[in-house]
This record gives sequence, structure tokens and C-alpha cells, in this order.
Amino acid sequence: MTVLSRRRRAALVVAAAAGVVAAAVAVATTADAATTLGASAAQTGRYFGAAVAANKLSDSTYVGILDREFNEITPENEMKWDATEPSQGTFTFSASDQIVAHAQAHGQRMRGHNLAWHSQQPSWVQNLSGTALRSAMVNHITQVATHFRGKIYAWDVVNEAFADGSGGGRRDSNLQRTGDDWIEVAFRTARSADAGAKLCYNDYNIDGVNAKSNAVFAMVQDFKSRGVPIDCVGFQGHLTNGPPSDYQANLQRFANLGVDVQVTELDISGASQADGFATVVRSCLAVSRCTGITVWGIRDSDSWRTGENPLLFDASGNKKPAYTSTLDALNAGGSTPPPSTPPPTTTSAPPPPTTTAPPPTSPPPTGSGGCRVSYAVTNQWPGGFGTNVVITNTGSAVSSWRLVWSFSAGQTVTQLWNGSVAQSGSQVTVTNASYNGTVSSGGTVSFGFNGAWTTSNPSPTAFAFNGVSCALG
Repeated sequence: MTVLSRRRRAALVVAAAAGVVAAAVAVATTADAATTLGASAAQTGRYFGAAVAANKLSDSTYVGILDREFNEITPENEMKWDATEPSQGTFTFSASDQIVAHAQAHGQRMRGHNLAWHSQQPSWVQNLSGTALRSAMVNHITQVATHFRGKIYAWDVVNEAFADGSGGGRRDSNLQRTGDDWIEVAFRTARSADAGAKLCYNDYNIDGVNAKSNAVFAMVQDFKSRGVPIDCVGFQGHLTNGPPSDYQANLQRFANLGVDVQVTELDISGASQADGFATVVRSCLAVSRCTGITVWGIRDSDSWRTGENPLLFDASGNKKPAYTSTLDALNAGGSTPPPSTPPPTTTSAPPPPTTTAPPPTSPPPTGSGGCRVSYAVTNQWPGGFGTNVVITNTGSAVSSWRLVWSFSAGQTVTQLWNGSVAQSGSQVTVTNASYNGTVSSGGTVSFGFNGAWTTSNPSPTAFAFNGVSCALG
């Protein structure tokens, strides 16, 4: 019999009534405690996930832990630019589709990682600059986010765009050199391609309050004030021993801006690993808008931090002390569940983006074939609304396009991105921007706009794409 048991027996002898109550509470707590990480996180409306590599889905030990313990998946590399568009305009999704299919088959939430990053670019992207690179980025985001539309819970739209050090400025990269608005354009493009996914900015070394996190904070604050569609911030969490002392406060200050916060790539090395994982969990649970935690790998042997053993399972798949501390912290509970739906990202009409192209100077072309249009109001407020439009070209390939529709209740388009707009009375004509005119047969193109309404805001019921009537949906 353990010392703890003798103490409990002594307590019962000294105070029987108090002991009975304590025992009842202990039994109830044990009965309510979840036995896996994902199930425990789900009790507060959160997820606990893992980064996954497609080539390890044939490993039975790996998959056994994945499907038992985790209710969310992030692909390690399979959705990055070099993996999804190895040559310009040629997209390959076999590995990423495999991970998504696995998540769907096992009821696991899917995070997309990532759409725009200065690293892991294919060589053809590295050879571009200026307008050509900006156009390639917009097309890449549009095509990838459209391919996975409806399957992704949250996208890391832009990854690691800020520099380390005391300066707190933007990282010098080929994407940054296309113009300081590139991050905004990336987020607007992602929203146009997938109105249902949460859009996140993701970075490392922003776990505490420092120059880098202050710079990210200022960007998010600016985006929210201008209606740029950002829904969440990802804190990677590559730590030694544990997070900084102001970790929870830092998560909270970002949440106070009206965005979700997520721990996206957690791994912790060092002697205090178990305490560090527990501290991260408790901090997330204490912030109502912290929606989940992802560890970057499953077993220590799967980690990119070779030799540091920073994960919850050892190389053989055995649970480590850090696993137990993590599960105990999750089962201890915390704040009320996070909001089930994101708040509107726009409370007033934002200013027009700087990338809107000028109206065409020559008549738009006509085309042959068919088309399908999806028109979705993504946000509405008194007197205004935001809309995402996706065109699927089911006819022959086109090198430029025009979409025409009419409003039935006097609505007007106040600004548009990823295209040019002209309105005459109720009729609206949208033509392509300089970078998205080419649409292959079976391909898609999307744009978004903000509009104004007075009495009502019904959706249009008829569209024409290069003079051809389109199906809806």
C-alpha cells in the first residue's frame, strides 16, 4: 500500500464524512476523464492534432497512434508550394489528397499548411519576381484553396513573413519584394477561393511578447480594422523546456483582437518537457478563443528536431511522461468552449485593395462551351455585404473572361478584388485581372467584392460567362 493510500485511510478515520465526499468526487472525476488526447480536447470544443506525413500512413504503429489519439491533422509538407505545383500551372495533389481522405475517413479535422511561404518554393517560383511572381502566387493560392474547398477547417495562408531579432519588421523575401501588400492580397485571394475556411497567419518565435510578435500583432490589428479577412493566428511553439512566462497573456492579447489563436507546430525538448506541455495546454484552455493544439509529429523518431526527442511518444510509440502531463492538463479542463463559428471578419466596408486592375479598354471576348457559377454572400452587415464568386469553366479554355449578372434589389458593388468591375444600373460586368485571365477547360477562377444594399439583398439568379449562360452552384 502506498504512502498516499495510508494518508487517505488516515483521513477517513479522522474525518469519515469528509472522506466519503472526497472519494465520491474522485470516482466522478475518473469516470469523466477522457483517455485520449483528442477526446479530452473535444470535451471543451477544441482539437488536439498532429502533423502527418503521407509516406508514413503505411506504418501501422504510426497510424494506430494517429487514429487513437488525435482529432485533427496538418500535413507536414504535402500542401506546400513545391509539392502541389512543381512546375508552373501543373498541380499535383495525390499525396495531399491521401492525407485529406484519411482525415475524412476517421473524422479528423483538417488544417491546410500552407499557401504562401518564402521557403520550399519550386525552382520556377524562385526564378520569378515582381508582377510575374505576384500573379503566380495569386493563381497558386486560388487553385490550391479551390481544390480543397469544403475540406479544410483552417488554412495557414501566409507562413513566417516576419524577421527575427529586435527590428520587428517584415522578412526580406522574394514575396515581400513584390510589394508590402502581398500578405493582404494572399488573404483576400484565399477568402475568394474558399469562403468557408478559417484563414490564419502562422509564425515561430512569437510565443511571448517581443518585437516579432508585436509586429505580427500590429498587422493583425490593421487587417481587422480594414476588413482584411483574417480569422486566426498560429503560434508554432518550437520550444525548449516550455513557453515563456507571458505565453498565456500573449495568446489572450491576440484573441482580444477578434481572432482565434491556435498552437500549430508544438514540440518541446529539455528536462522540463512534461511541465512545458502541460503549461501550453493550460494556457490554451484558459483562453476561450484558443481553438486547438497541433504537435509537429507523432513519435520522437518522426520529429524534424533530430536527437532532441521533443514529442509525446518515443520512437517505439510508447507514451512518455509528457503524454501523461498533457492528458492530465486536458482532463483538468479550463475555459468555456471556443466560439463554434468565426465572427464576421468585416464590420464595415474595407477600402479597395491596391491590386484592382483598370477597366478593360477593348470589348471582352466571347466564348463557347459551358460554365457554372457559385455566388455566396460570406458576410452581411447593415447596408453592406461581402461576396465570394467562383466560376468553373466547363467549356473550352479561355485566355480572358467576362462575367455578367443583374441585381434585382438595387444592390451596388462598392469594391472588387481579383478582377475589374463596371456597373450600369442593375447590370454588373466583371472582367479578369492581369494575372487570372487564363482559365483551362474544367478550371476555376474566383473573385470577391463588397457591396451595398438597402431593403434586401437577394442573390442573382442568372450569370453569363463570355456570353454563355451558366448553371448555378
